[in-house]
Amino acid sequence: MTPRRRAVRPDAESRPADGPESTGARVIPLRAAPEGTGPDDGAPEDGAVPAADEPAAPAQWEEALAEAMAFLRRRLEGDYAVDEFGFDAELTDNVIIPALRPLYRNWFRVETIGMDHVPDVGGALVVANHSGTLPLDSLMTAVALHDDHPARRHLRMLGADLMFRLPVVGPLARKQGSTLACTPDAQRLMASGELVGVWPEGFKGIGKPFRDRYKLQRFGRGGFVSAALRTGVPIIPCSIVGAEEIYPKIGDIKPLARLFGAPYFPVTPLFPAFGPVGLVPLPSKWYIEFGEPIRTDSIDPAEADDPMTVFNLTDQVRETIQHTLYRLLSQRRSTFLG
Repeated sequence: MTPRRRAVRPDAESRPADGPESTGARVIPLRAAPEGTGPDDGAPEDGAVPAADEPAAPAQWEEALAEAMAFLRRRLEGDYAVDEFGFDAELTDNVIIPALRPLYRNWFRVETIGMDHVPDVGGALVVANHSGTLPLDSLMTAVALHDDHPARRHLRMLGADLMFRLPVVGPLARKQGSTLACTPDAQRLMASGELVGVWPEGFKGIGKPFRDRYKLQRFGRGGFVSAALRTGVPIIPCSIVGAEEIYPKIGDIKPLARLFGAPYFPVTPLFPAFGPVGLVPLPSKWYIEFGEPIRTDSIDPAEADDPMTVFNLTDQVRETIQHTLYRLLSQRRSTFLG
């Protein structure tokens, strides 16, 4: 679907009647001063510094409320744009990322390393380890690149088809910028200058037993490497420490997994024994490190069809992530403190 461009329309009710022409910025109307607060009633003269206890919060709340109402009006009127993959940048920035931010900042207390290795503009492929029973690691990586990167980049994640079949989760994933993990979609995104994220371990990584934590599983067939070679974008290894401990998987109820059509039905120390309480992730301390980019623009794009080239590059990315995980684990002082 071709993205629909719209012009920013100033709020006619907030534009001064006799002022200069609007520049498109919303103007917050001034409030009338209450009686008894005129120039002769103790108000500070021009240039005077207001008292320290003078409240400034109401104006900020009014501005936030006005922005929220404008956002809701645009949503109700359908006055917003999505790209051909269904990505809704406005909804992501104003609803999805803010909803995930408390987990990122206050619960997992994520620290990022090597953010300067992620380019400010242009296509790139972030390749990360996968773990945690539920894919919170991919969501936290998206928040990291949006909040902690100077260019506030959106991560276009590649996901399994199961995710897009789930009610509520599937449509939200599309709105957030995710798409099916297939080589053609990855190539189109990277060729258009997007930052793409892939977790090549898939369900083998996210659903592995807790005893195998931080041991990378097989990286599939290397389709992500082929896509990077064809588009010439850098591959950025990403290592995530902390996600393995949020839902320690100590068992798997296979009959229930088959019943729900899921790859596994996890048993953790708190789930399903403690019911909904067991769905609360443990507050482990997280580190996300973005490694030095592996350049592909110096390799002939025709090499994308060479199995040996693809295998060697895939193995290089995997080994880089594994060694970084071991280093981060050796430097971590505590699993839950820090």
